Amino acid sequence: MSETQTSFTPRVFSGVQPSGGLTLGNYLGAIRRFVDMQNDGIETIYCMVDLHAMTVWQEPDALRRNTRELAAGYLAAGLDPTRSILFNQSQVPEHTQLAWIFNCVARMGWMQRMTQWKDKAGKNQQNASLGLLAYPSLMAADILVYHATHVPVGEDQKQHIELTRDIAIKFNNDFGVDFFPITEPVIEGAATRVMSLRDGTRKMSKSDPSDMARINLTDDADAIANKIRKARTDPEPLPSEPEGLAARAEARNLVNIYAALSDTDIAGALREVGGKQFSEFKPMLADLAVEKLAPISTEMSRLMEQPDEIDRILGDGAARARDIAAPILAKTYEIVGLLRS
Repeated sequence: MSETQTSFTPRVFSGVQPSGGLTLGNYLGAIRRFVDMQNDGIETIYCMVDLHAMTVWQEPDALRRNTRELAAGYLAAGLDPTRSILFNQSQVPEHTQLAWIFNCVARMGWMQRMTQWKDKAGKNQQNASLGLLAYPSLMAADILVYHATHVPVGEDQKQHIELTRDIAIKFNNDFGVDFFPITEPVIEGAATRVMSLRDGTRKMSKSDPSDMARINLTDDADAIANKIRKARTDPEPLPSEPEGLAARAEARNLVNIYAALSDTDIAGALREVGGKQFSEFKPMLADLAVEKLAPISTEMSRLMEQPDEIDRILGDGAARARDIAAPILAKTYEIVGLLRS
């Protein structure tokens, strides 16, 4: 079978796991970039990947609440359901249907090489769920069921986009088609990986035992300012050039956050704050963070009091997503030889 499809309409897809506790890292590393791409005028599809969250045990009521909270975070940060398609993954069955086909295209060795599989399964791989091993194949289906050409992701997801490309290439080669695009990761911005406020060598995480290590999107203005004031630093003033941050993990992290919230790069931020002591810089960062983040926290709280409205938005988004995904899945079934009435 041969088919030529050499160009694809630009389309952005990305998603975040609704595992609870949205942080500044989720905002700067993903959600704010989703908003930027929405405003660039390209078609944008953004998902709450609730099926991915299930690769580890989830309490059902908590999963439902976390999915709504993530949707509230999307909306409060500026995603517009009339301009972007917003939905939760489990409402669009085409994701899992395409994932099975990709399970049969991908190789076991590809899955076992995934860094996140090694990190999350650890030495107990025989007790890890099959879903944890196979979820990169579902992630590929999430992307390719929309023929997405670009995926904004953090550095830690780059390997999964490379796997998505491998699956698309192998599928196209196996069936002699040019059907799935070779998706490009979009990794940009000053803070694609936000680190802990207590340890600049570790990623900011909702699972950190210290709440002072992270800024939650649900934190109020006082909490945001207090966490920045108490963030770990070193005794030296800030450098004037990016090279001066090389061996200063905590300083680099705070400057990265400042640059990202200021819509500039590291060099631009240091032109403004280079030479300052942390006693002067931290209040500047705190004021900026409160200005940018407190309105999101307030709006999230308001939205969480309207779960029916969140559910309506996600349901509408799912219907729009299926309008795109269903024909692509149907064509995939035809290509691989599956009968379908």
